Amino acid sequence: MLKNFWYALCLSREVAAKPIRVTALGNELVIYRTSKGEPRVMSDLCVHRGGALSDGWTKGDCIVCPYHGWEYQDDGACVRIPANLEGVAIPKKARVDAYPTREKYGFIWAFLGDLPENERPPMVEFPEFDDPKYKPLWGDYWWDVHYTRAVENGMDIAHAPFVHAGSFGNPDEPEVENYEVEETILGGDATVNLNPPPARGIYSKLRGGKERPPVRTTGGFRMPNITRLQVRLPFGDFVLYTCHLPVDDNKTRSIWLQLRSFFTKNFFDKDSMRRVIKIFNEDRRTVTEQRPELLPYDLAAELHVRADTIQISYRKLRNKYLDMGWGIDTHRIQSEYANVKAVVIPSPARREIPELAKAWVMKEVPVRNTKHGKDRNGGSGLNT
Repeated sequence: MLKNFWYALCLSREVAAKPIRVTALGNELVIYRTSKGEPRVMSDLCVHRGGALSDGWTKGDCIVCPYHGWEYQDDGACVRIPANLEGVAIPKKARVDAYPTREKYGFIWAFLGDLPENERPPMVEFPEFDDPKYKPLWGDYWWDVHYTRAVENGMDIAHAPFVHAGSFGNPDEPEVENYEVEETILGGDATVNLNPPPARGIYSKLRGGKERPPVRTTGGFRMPNITRLQVRLPFGDFVLYTCHLPVDDNKTRSIWLQLRSFFTKNFFDKDSMRRVIKIFNEDRRTVTEQRPELLPYDLAAELHVRADTIQISYRKLRNKYLDMGWGIDTHRIQSEYANVKAVVIPSPARREIPELAKAWVMKEVPVRNTKHGKDRNGGSGLNT
C-alpha cells in the first residue's frame, strides 16, 4: 500500500450529516460534512481514550467524540474538552490527523499522507466527466483480493478471451497485437484493436446481423490504484474509471464511475449497472485465486510476455514509489503493533506542529520476504 496519494474513499452520496467510518490502507477514517456541506476526512480515533469519532455527531463544523464529548474542528484540532474547568488550556497535542479533502467526480477524496501541498502528486483527472455527451453512472464492488491484483486485472488485455468469453471476450481470436504504452500523468495507457465475439441481444439488433468490426480499446492505470477502460463501439463510447480502494491486505472496494455516450437515458442505467457487475463477477474467482496474493516487488518473480507491457509499466512505477519510502508495511504493523498500539497515517499537520512532528518518525525496517511476496516498504509509513 502507498501513502502520499489522493484516494477516492467513497461515493459522495454516502456522506450526509451523520459521520461514517471508512477503512482505507488498513486505517479507520471518519468522513463527515461541515455546516456548509463540505466533506472532511480525519482519523477515526479520538486522541483522549481512543473513541471512534464515527460513532459521534457533528456540531457546527466540529465533530464530537461520543465518549467524553471532545470537540474537534475540521483541521483536527480539539477546541473543547467538556471535563476541563473554565480557563484550562487545551493541549496542543489534542488533535486528530485531518487529511486534505475534496469532492469531485461523485467521489470523496482525501490525500493520505504528510507531504506539504507543493510536493503532493496531483489528483487524477477524469476529463470525460465534464463532457455533456457522456452519461455518468456510479457503483462499487467488494471483493477479497489485494488491491494490486485488482488494479492489474483492470488493465489486463490478454485475459478477456478466457475470463470473459461469455461477455465480450473472443476465445477464437485471443492474440494481442503489439502496442506501446502511452505515458500519462501518474500512469499509462495501452490501445489495441480487439476482435469481439458475435453480438447478442440488443447489440445484435443494432448491428442488423452484420459481423462486428474490431473494437478500438484502451486500458490503462493511474497511480496509485485507478484503472481506466475506454471502449469505442460503433454506436458510441464508454469509459470506466475504477478506484480500487485498499481496505486491508485481503479486501478491496472497487468504486467505479462509468461514462457512456450512448443509451444516455436513465432508463438504461439498470442494464449498464448489471453489465459492469457481471464483468466483476467473472473476474472474481480468477483474481481471488491468484498467488501470491500481493503483487511481487521483484519484476522477475513472475514471467512476462509482450502482452503484459502495460502491467510491467505499472509495477515499475509502483516500485519507484516504494523505493521512495512511500510504502506502508502492513506486515510489520500486524506483527508488532496489533492490539497494542493504534496506528494512523501521518497528516500534513504533523509537519507543521513541532510537538507532533517528533511523534511520527519511525526507524526503517529491512526488506523482507513474506507469504504474500516480496515487498520493499522501508518504515511502517504510519504513526503510533
